[in-house]
Amino acid sequence: MFFLLLFSVFLVSIIVSWIIAKIFDKPIEKILEKIINDPISYAWKKYLIFAIYITGISSGVRIWDIEKYLGYSNFNPKGEMIERTISLTPERWILEILRAIIEALQGISVMLLVFFIFALIAFVIMKVIENKHSEKKNI
Repeated sequence: MFFLLLFSVFLVSIIVSWIIAKIFDKPIEKILEKIINDPISYAWKKYLIFAIYITGISSGVRIWDIEKYLGYSNFNPKGEMIERTISLTPERWILEILRAIIEALQGISVMLLVFFIFALIAFVIMKVIENKHSEKKNI
């Protein structure tokens, strides 16, 4: 059952990443073409799409949280071992799937926010440089 949960969370994270990559494919392409204005912008777009997948999957599949379903052992004060496991009920399945969706979206949104902030800074710098060049030509 644990492996099925792990596979399900992994698959959900891939699907969420794919949807976000499709939604942001054209905007990323347009922004990079505007900022870089070189054929290398295609390579940067591919890298950003790859980063969306990696960020979405690594954020959505939280191994350290899913490990709790494997069970763990504790010792009581008398030195006796106590085995503990958390069962995978339908409610826990739904919570884990929803948590995978939310965490994948959060990770991707932070990554894209950083990209768009740097893209905005680069765009403003380019506009300032273009304005200075156009002023020099007009003089």
